[in-house]
Amino acid sequence: MKRITWAAAALAASVLVLGAALPASGASSAHPSRTDADSHTPKPTVVLVHGAWADAAGWTPVVQRLQADGYPVIAPPNPLRGLLSDAAYIRSVLDRISGPVVLVGHSYGGAVISNAATGDPNVKALVYIAAFAPDAGDSLASLNGSALGTQIPPVPVTPSSYPLPDGSSGTELTIDPAQYCNVFLDDQVSRSQCSALAVEQRPLSVTSATQASGVPAWKSIPSWYLVAAGDRAISPNLERFMAARAHARTTVVPGAPHLVMLTDPKAVTGLIETAARATAH
Repeated sequence: MKRITWAAAALAASVLVLGAALPASGASSAHPSRTDADSHTPKPTVVLVHGAWADAAGWTPVVQRLQADGYPVIAPPNPLRGLLSDAAYIRSVLDRISGPVVLVGHSYGGAVISNAATGDPNVKALVYIAAFAPDAGDSLASLNGSALGTQIPPVPVTPSSYPLPDGSSGTELTIDPAQYCNVFLDDQVSRSQCSALAVEQRPLSVTSATQASGVPAWKSIPSWYLVAAGDRAISPNLERFMAARAHARTTVVPGAPHLVMLTDPKAVTGLIETAARATAH
């Protein structure tokens, strides 16, 4: 058993006391009501995992629709520091949720959910939104470097160094802000919104792009896939290949850019809810 200091124990006790004092209406968002008023079937919690060069706010239009339809939703931050460590963090989020989960990943987030959900009996469905769905041994770099991946130009990124906890340096990648709108959104939203997204982007570590995937959860969990047919960040044909390899139920959105959740949140929400209904018990 791990040792715990008296200070930590006191802090834990104070948190428990505070939690007990909170009114019932302040319940954690990880355990909201999940009952469908029409069918009395519990609704799963939908966990939305963002990808590189983005953050959880990119899911906002989808979150709003899911919540309006009665789904509990969690959109955690994806650390973007390393595939396996990112997957471990998302797995820790899943471990705090009771009941069934529909796990959704966009872009790099698809690689993260493929590793985070492996062996988790609460995850009933995986939903990939213009996302990587790696097999064991694949990395983002190897998939993007494949014959299908190179059918589109590489994402225009700028490397920079950042400090690691051990005192050494890592390398992270940022999209050229001047090209962000074209590559990620095909200029389908306002210039002001695009400019804001470009400066708000969170960089991806090289480790995240080069670390090999473990055994993917899609081998044992039913999956759905949305192909963004106008994607300029991941080759649409690579998306189709990964969807077919995972035996995913696939939807293709013509002309959709990489951040399809912003340009067509209705299609994204519809696919997530289809997966939820198909795996309800």
